[in-house]
Amino acid sequence: MKIKTFFAMPVVVLAAQFSWAQGPVKSQEQLNPVVANFVNEVNTNSQLENMASELLDGVGPRLVGTPEMLAANEWTANTLRSWGVEANLQQFGTWKGWQRGITHVDMVYPRVKSLSATQLAWSPATKKAIEAEVVILPKVSSKAEFDRWLPSVKGKIVLMAQYQKIGRSDEQIKEFATPELYEKLKAEKEQASKDFRDYVKNIGYDNNTLPEALEKAGAAGIAISNWTGIMGANRIFGAKTSKIPMFDIDVEDYGMLFRMAEKGKKPKIKVEAQSKILPDTKTFNTIGMIKGKEKPNEYVVLSAHLDSWDGAQGATDNGTGVLTMLETMRVLKKYYPNNKRTIIIGLWGSEEQGLNGSRGFVADNPEIMKGIQAVFNQDNGTGRVVNISGQGFVKSYDYIGKWLSAAPKMVRDNIKTDFPGMPGGGGSDHASFVAAGIPGFSLGSLNWGYFGYTWHTTKDTYDKIVFDEVKNNVILTATLAYMASEDPEFTNRERRVMPQDDKGETIKWPEAKQPKRNSKDYK
Repeated sequence: MKIKTFFAMPVVVLAAQFSWAQGPVKSQEQLNPVVANFVNEVNTNSQLENMASELLDGVGPRLVGTPEMLAANEWTANTLRSWGVEANLQQFGTWKGWQRGITHVDMVYPRVKSLSATQLAWSPATKKAIEAEVVILPKVSSKAEFDRWLPSVKGKIVLMAQYQKIGRSDEQIKEFATPELYEKLKAEKEQASKDFRDYVKNIGYDNNTLPEALEKAGAAGIAISNWTGIMGANRIFGAKTSKIPMFDIDVEDYGMLFRMAEKGKKPKIKVEAQSKILPDTKTFNTIGMIKGKEKPNEYVVLSAHLDSWDGAQGATDNGTGVLTMLETMRVLKKYYPNNKRTIIIGLWGSEEQGLNGSRGFVADNPEIMKGIQAVFNQDNGTGRVVNISGQGFVKSYDYIGKWLSAAPKMVRDNIKTDFPGMPGGGGSDHASFVAAGIPGFSLGSLNWGYFGYTWHTTKDTYDKIVFDEVKNNVILTATLAYMASEDPEFTNRERRVMPQDDKGETIKWPEAKQPKRNSKDYK
């Protein structure tokens, strides 16, 4: 449903003309005076770019267990305190400690070429640079054949990922190929992916056990290429080895090595991967709080995860969500001094390993959970918010619609809603609250190529942020938080009757899960 009108609100309104990312608003719009102040502050005194520079350029990526993650916790807490907001770090567990160092990978035979490569998170380091022949997986059809081949990897670097024959995006192929050629290439790509999946299944291993087997057999290192399908973008996740380096090579260089090895050229590469295995480290959420003046035991929660993968800067996953919630907190502190309900900002740790920070907060703060009015979570890229679901709460339209009506028209007219919607099952931190029966809402944004280009990739960098879009989201979030705080009614938590799936079975409400409080529980 595209939002156009909602319930009339009994508030004093003010004629306010405001500028906008898409150009000046030519006609005047009636806005609540507090909301008008939010709009003016965000458009004339935004701190988003300054904060982005400090967090993304200064602190950098925020992998759980790294010194950079702790630095991000401390920086966000200190930033909140600088605005007069009470802030602290709340521990929810521990994690294996690690710190990234440099990655240098060069082909040294049959010619010299520097390669574009990144060691995976938590990868063991090379004590000194290693130089070794590159080999590919054998053309076998059974586990017995594969296991007979395994000893041959001793002292060599194994290319473990699927070879990509074409390194162009699907969009580019579709643009330039004839329809017949496009369908042919698409079918070939799908068949190649299926063949590789079947191959791995037939040799009796998976993405976790195959690296372990190669390492046990004496491989000097393991290289993959986790290509997104977008030129230049690879995803960086965690290493599956304990003693040898595991690293990702861009699709172009990986393909070159693969072809050389396949044709018997015996290419050699030199790898230097510097990283540090550190002692287990405490893991924290950053929690900020502005006490409510009338209903201090009821809460409006601003939610975003602070951690990231570390192939780049974690800019759109989830730097932009963090920036949105920080800027919203600053604006609320400045222009909403008499907040009725307590406003909490929760910047969660270890979301990427299973919503661990927010699940820990839900489990560790039962009294706060009883009093939560609403949770607003943002975690999917730099774009303006375009979707809000009722998350399965029967009466969600009554209050979300009412709160949203106070937002500027240019903000709310972009948003489609789904009431009562379905409960989120684990995609981001709002799901931790929804599973516990607490109204938690995802502010779903326009993706700007998020899933293909920046999500967990080497391209998730500062320059991918569209700050005008983030400003839109600050205005929206500040408005929703203000209206939720002012609402005379406590939100209804009645859950919808769940529908049946295609098998005729009733879908269950998501189960509230305990967090993984240490890395030993993480696979």
